[in-house]
Amino acid sequence: MTRSAVVPGAAATARPRRSRALGRLVFLAPGLAYLVAFLLIPLALLLSYTVFRRGRFGGVVHEVTGENFTRLLDPLYLDVVLESLKLATIATVIALLVGYPTAYLITRLPSRWKTVALVAIVLPFWTNFLVRIYAWIVLLSGPGLVNGALGAVGLGPFELLYHSGAIVTGLVYSYLPLMVLPLYAAIEKLDPQLREASANLGATPARTFFSVTFPLTLPGVATGCLFVFVPCFGNFIIPELLGGGRSIMVGNLIRDQFLKARDWPFGATLTLALLAVLIVLLLVQAWSSRRA
Repeated sequence: MTRSAVVPGAAATARPRRSRALGRLVFLAPGLAYLVAFLLIPLALLLSYTVFRRGRFGGVVHEVTGENFTRLLDPLYLDVVLESLKLATIATVIALLVGYPTAYLITRLPSRWKTVALVAIVLPFWTNFLVRIYAWIVLLSGPGLVNGALGAVGLGPFELLYHSGAIVTGLVYSYLPLMVLPLYAAIEKLDPQLREASANLGATPARTFFSVTFPLTLPGVATGCLFVFVPCFGNFIIPELLGGGRSIMVGNLIRDQFLKARDWPFGATLTLALLAVLIVLLLVQAWSSRRA
């Protein structure tokens, strides 16, 4: 009698569980199918290309070789990687130095003005990326607005385009919102009583910032730096347009391997090497956030 009473109850409990699992699967299926079709399968193809060699007229010849991995250590390509690391790091540091005060000031605004300020921060993202970069070409060109304004006060003209400084300017402008928003979220959720307690104990505003505010917002700093560094490191449009092709970054190198040299195996190897670097950065950011 006990068995007959327990089994129907267990079956009745299992049916809703199966229904909930099926419902979750129905909602997850489109996203999973998208990831498999446009992420996992292309990555698998790239991974397979790395062990093949380039054909005489381009394409892929299915002959296994390890030459693509040894070419990664060629000084020519290492210089490109180091140049990309340098420009991406400089852009990230500048974005942090500009973004942190900006985010801090936004948190000090009245509530109604915070929304206005945040909309102003993300407003450039509503415009096409290429249009924004071409606008910088107009601003920085020889007869552009910047040289025109400097000429009005007796300065210039200066060569503001087609060098590393123009590339860094474009990178900072393009990805600064990705630094400000995580910093704003990290600063906004701080307990104001912590700063008040620090002030009551006699700490100066600078001491309070470096002892209380900044350490507690380090996870936001790490997230913002990651959000800026990753797209800067792989960008190829800004170096092409604002750098005039004089400074080659990893993104330009990968594009040239696929579209110009038609060396798909080596292009795939470069892509996976870049992906490996980004995964390491993600792991470092996750570890630093847990430590913080």
